[in-house]
Amino acid sequence: MNKTILVTGSTDGIGKQTAFELAKLGAKVLIHARSKDRGLPVLDEIRRSSSNQDVQLYIADFASLEEVKSMADQIKKDHEKIDVLINNAGVLLKTFHKTDSGFEKTFCVNHLAPFSLTLQLLPLLKRSEQSRILNISSIAHTNSPLLGLERLHDKIAFGGYQTYALTKLCNVLFTYELVRKLDSTNITANALHPGTIGTKLLKAGFNMGGASWQTGAQTPVYLATNDELHNTTGKYFTNMQEVSSSAYSYKPELREMLWNYSEECTEIYFNHYF
Repeated sequence: MNKTILVTGSTDGIGKQTAFELAKLGAKVLIHARSKDRGLPVLDEIRRSSSNQDVQLYIADFASLEEVKSMADQIKKDHEKIDVLINNAGVLLKTFHKTDSGFEKTFCVNHLAPFSLTLQLLPLLKRSEQSRILNISSIAHTNSPLLGLERLHDKIAFGGYQTYALTKLCNVLFTYELVRKLDSTNITANALHPGTIGTKLLKAGFNMGGASWQTGAQTPVYLATNDELHNTTGKYFTNMQEVSSSAYSYKPELREMLWNYSEECTEIYFNHYF
């Protein structure tokens, strides 16, 4: 497989399994970790278990938009193109945390970081003959209230699951607005729910188990590699099937409001990169 694929949040769970499966298929896989301590053992493991040495590691704490930018800059120095970007990294926090920049941490890691990274990597995605962006959301997005962005960073208004659900709705809204902006280009974008998978996030957030990591990797690997999907864009998938996302996710005014707010927060602007 002659593809360069970036998978964020690749040291555990769905991201790690997805990176491994893609490496087994022969792709050049760029994995992402929060730190070298977390990333280097996984890098060695994926190279060894997949028999693919063309796996590279990039480091960024997604709670820091400065580190996200540094990672994007390094990737742009190292690679001429990216064929697939899989925005997988995510957290579910039960207690309120603010980043050094003043953002609620779940929102920063789950939405602002992938928003920023995606826009900065658009020049590399444009250089691929047909590139794909996959945003890993969750069925939890269907339980999200209306955005209420002004309350996101308020400790009093914080709720662990509610904030997580809101960020997963943001993933879908971001996908659909990105598709509108990328109309008539070689870049597609889709969102997906990988299933209820037995990850650290599920254990920490819900104290429950789930399906295997292999099950969780099936839909992202399918969307990243299936040749029949080269024109499929602006869709939401689960179990490798296109389904409807929540009613809120189809509201253009919410998509536009979130996009403008995200550009303001990150100071990363679509028109600068595309």
